[in-house]
Amino acid sequence: MAQSADRLGRYLEDELGSCRDEDVQQRLEELESLGGGLQGLDVLSALANETRYRLVRALVAADGELCVCELNHLSDISESGLSHALSKLTDAGLVASRTDGRWKHYRATTRAVALVTVLDGTIDE
Repeated sequence: MAQSADRLGRYLEDELGSCRDEDVQQRLEELESLGGGLQGLDVLSALANETRYRLVRALVAADGELCVCELNHLSDISESGLSHALSKLTDAGLVASRTDGRWKHYRATTRAVALVTVLDGTIDE
């Protein structure tokens, strides 16, 4: 981190003509606040995989919950692959789940509905 601060200090000195420690600290705080916006990259990364995108589209089209066994039927991947895909979608905030006894049910979040609607244009019912 110290090396980054030194590099940033040299950059600010070039830009401002002079640089104080306060300038570097202020700029570091500004940059850290921008880092929160990078969460959108997790969402795009989750949707970049064809299987995960297909799963999200199915959940959006279902307009409700689907059991993991139904999702397994929709995909041509192993159970562990399905579990991994659903975990990644859940981490990205695109899918929510609940457990009912031995069964796990998944539903699309409002974020997923909005993104799929934008990406597909419309959702066929």
